[in-house]
Amino acid sequence: MVAVKHLSYVESEKETRKVLLAFAKSIQERDIVTYEHSHRVAVYAQRLARHLGWPRRDAHDLALAALVHDLGKTWIANDILNKSAALSAEERRKMQRHPVIGARILIGCDVSSFYVETVLYHHEAWNGQGYPVGLKGEDIPVSARILAIADVYDVLTSQRPYKAPLTVAEARERLREGSGINFDPRILQAFLHLLDINPNFTLAHHQCAASLFEACTSALYTMSTAGFEVYPSKSHSIGRHKSAHV
Repeated sequence: MVAVKHLSYVESEKETRKVLLAFAKSIQERDIVTYEHSHRVAVYAQRLARHLGWPRRDAHDLALAALVHDLGKTWIANDILNKSAALSAEERRKMQRHPVIGARILIGCDVSSFYVETVLYHHEAWNGQGYPVGLKGEDIPVSARILAIADVYDVLTSQRPYKAPLTVAEARERLREGSGINFDPRILQAFLHLLDINPNFTLAHHQCAASLFEACTSALYTMSTAGFEVYPSKSHSIGRHKSAHV
């Protein structure tokens, strides 16, 4: 009976990976910029999770969630996604629907709640002023708190229609200013530590897309991290299941 249950779990995990990777492929076909952004975020999130003490397998699951964290943007009009000027109030409202849209798509595919909640809550803020729900502090799933930092860091260091990329030092300072406001202070401190001890932490654009996609299909749950992996730090141990939402 135990062996049958284990097989069922393994098959379910395999099907989930196939679904998520298929969605990642659909993002690539719809918007290459969002696709490449998602791959870089997946690498950053996995590195941070490992540094926080997460097991390799759990960190890989987080990377898979990161690959589809902007899935809902495939339903947002291009004129909003690619707008170089500031969004209007109505356009911003539509853009802020993308976590809900993405989560609903995943719910429709019957994937684990871990992936659904990570996608749904990755724009929540530590002070409760985020969206779409307005969760605050540790009510936000740990996975979403990690993803939020990885996501914002890549946005800050990337060229966008509405902004030039910041340097690593500038992005680091911008993140630090959001400690206790947008971001979990302890998780952010761990991320800033990674930046400090790894001068090549930041991925060049186009560097990780192919290698990460291939690695995410591996049955061994390994993933390319552009030349190095950050191993767990006992001083920063924050488990995947600390939040009641995970």
